Amino acid sequence: MPLLTPKYQPAAWIKNGHLATIYSAKLRRVGNPYQKRQRLELPDGDFVDIDLISSPGSPNYAVLLHGLEGNSLRSYMKGAAVALAREQWNVIALNYRGCSGTPNRKYYTYNAGRTADLEFLIAYLHQNYEIGKLALVGFSLGGNLLLKYLGSQEAGWELVDKAVAVSAPLDLHGTLLALDRRENWLYRTVFLRSLKQKLYQKAKQFPDRISFKTIREIDSLYTFDNLYTAPAHGFKDALDYYTQNSCGQFLPSLETPSLLLNATNDSFLKQTNSFPVNLAKKSEYLYLETPDYGGHVGFVTSNNLYYSEQKICDFLND
Repeated sequence: MPLLTPKYQPAAWIKNGHLATIYSAKLRRVGNPYQKRQRLELPDGDFVDIDLISSPGSPNYAVLLHGLEGNSLRSYMKGAAVALAREQWNVIALNYRGCSGTPNRKYYTYNAGRTADLEFLIAYLHQNYEIGKLALVGFSLGGNLLLKYLGSQEAGWELVDKAVAVSAPLDLHGTLLALDRRENWLYRTVFLRSLKQKLYQKAKQFPDRISFKTIREIDSLYTFDNLYTAPAHGFKDALDYYTQNSCGQFLPSLETPSLLLNATNDSFLKQTNSFPVNLAKKSEYLYLETPDYGGHVGFVTSNNLYYSEQKICDFLND
C-alpha cells in the first residue's frame, strides 16, 4: 500500500500555492550545472538536444523531463540535476523538440503523450553506456509523459528501474479546465504567449500548413491544441488528444516503482483526477504523496535543496 505520509512543512510565508509556484519558477537561482550538450538525430529526420552531467564511475543514470514550454535550464530541472549529481547519478536532461533554443525541423514538435523520443533516448543510452540503474524524473507535463510511457508499457519500459513524477497532471482535459479558471490567468497567458511565438516560426517554415492570421486568432490553450497540437500529431481534435494521452488511465497497468508527488494546493491540479489515492492504496508500484503545500513544481525549503529534490533522491537511491 504505497500511500506515503507527507513530511513537507514549509515556512509560513511560502504556504500559498501561487507564491510557491512563482517563487520556484521566477526567483530561484541555480547555476548551469551541465557539462556538455549533445544533439541526437532522430529516425524521422528531426533532432533533440540533451544536456549531460557525468558522474565518473557511477552506473546510475537519470533522465529528466521538463514541463510545458520548459527546457533543461528551468530552475526545477537544474535543481534536480544538481541534487542527483551530488548523489553520484549521471544526469541526462532532455529538451523536447523545439525547446532547446533551436527550432526543430518538422511541423510537429512535442506533446504530453508523445513518447517516441523518450523511447529513442532510452534505447540510445543502453546502446552507448554501461547502465546499472536507469531512472526517469518528470515535472508537470513530463510527469504525465513518463507515467503514460511506463503505464502503457511502450517499447523499452522494462529498462527503467524507477521513476518520479512531480506535479503531474493525470487528467489533461481537467488540467486545461483548471488553467482556464480566473486564478490561473497568469500561467495561462505565459504558456499561450510562448506557444504562439513558436507557432509563428512554424508558419514561416510551413506556410502551407498554418497561417499568421489563424495564429493571431488563437485565444486559449484549448484553441491552440485544437488548431495545432491535435492535427499536427494525428489526433481528431483537442478532446481526442487529451483523452488518448492522459496518463491516469494507464496507471493500473504500472509495473515500474513510481513516486507521484502532487500538492493538494497545486492550482493546476485542484479539482482534477490527479490524486489517485484509492489506486495507490492497492497498487504495488504507484507510490503517492500529496502534501497540503507545494504549489505547482514548488516545494520550496529554506535551503537550496527543495523538498521535491530530496524526495527524488531518496526514492531513487532506496
